[in-house]
Amino acid sequence: MPCPLKDKGPKDIDFVVVRENTEGLYTGGGGFLKKGTVDEVAIQESINTRKGVERCLRYAFQYTAKRNKANKLTLCGKTNVLTYAFDLWERTFNELAKDYPQIKTDYVNVDATCMWMVKNPEWFDVIVTDNMFGDIITDLGAMVQGGMGIAAGGNINPEGVSMFEPIGGSAPKYTGKNIINPLAAICAGGMLLETLGEEKAAKRVEAAVVKLLESGKLKSLDAGKMGMSTSEIGDWLSDNI
Repeated sequence: MPCPLKDKGPKDIDFVVVRENTEGLYTGGGGFLKKGTVDEVAIQESINTRKGVERCLRYAFQYTAKRNKANKLTLCGKTNVLTYAFDLWERTFNELAKDYPQIKTDYVNVDATCMWMVKNPEWFDVIVTDNMFGDIITDLGAMVQGGMGIAAGGNINPEGVSMFEPIGGSAPKYTGKNIINPLAAICAGGMLLETLGEEKAAKRVEAAVVKLLESGKLKSLDAGKMGMSTSEIGDWLSDNI
């Protein structure tokens, strides 16, 4: 069975996911009825506020315009099933779209989004979605673009302090062994620079990472299999930025 990604390159796989990460199913709303009995019912509530949804969507529109590539913003949801939560998301999305006529918009259900990310990733420029769907599709996106080892993310506060980090976990079993792939952390630093308006510096970080990946020096992106130590990669990048 041929892989649909085998002929895809950097020009095809170049998209960003904007995830709302303070609301939705992750707020902890809900509870149990008759817990521990045969009649037990578990309820998990998705809390979505107009202010929270609009804040996320407006940032996504502004980011798409700033990115200035395909100028296309896709809302990823499931309105046909989540008839309250994504009714709010879709209505707000369509209302805000009027303020950004230069941005092309479309809506794709989350299951179809996962399918197209693997089959036709070039269809996407910026994807915006809620907390849980964003949690899921960012991991898929990370693997599509080359793996968790080079996947960076940020918790963005457009009006305050933001936090940037690798998408992958902390891998404490590798502590002190100098074998971890540092590219995701370095790319997160590049994202930090971009958010601070240091576009030139951010592009230099990205260019150095691309240069390393294209050089063939790395045998693998997996910890302990890279052919270079963590510090050697860091030194190489610092010499090439």
